Amino acid sequence: MKNYELAIVMFSTLSEEEKLGTLEKVQNLITRFGGEIANVDDWGKRKLAYEIDKQKEGFYYFIQFNAETAAPAEIESRIRIMEPVLRYLIISLEDK
Repeated sequence: MKNYELAIVMFSTLSEEEKLGTLEKVQNLITRFGGEIANVDDWGKRKLAYEIDKQKEGFYYFIQFNAETAAPAEIESRIRIMEPVLRYLIISLEDK
């Protein structure tokens, strides 16, 4: 198992329950593919470095988890089609 970090930026126009529902779906994806969540860091609403899809702000979340090497690709393929997610990135923490 390797350590990974998933960074997610969601649309700033989401309601509190939509935001938490999306976060729960992402966490369920991680555990579904054999991952173990170590930490969820909520950075709240932040200004984006540049405008994306006419959005200037977004909700930032950072999720640290352990998983097998095949899991990140599976997780990314499902996050890619989630409408509330503006941007995402999974990095390996062991390459640092």
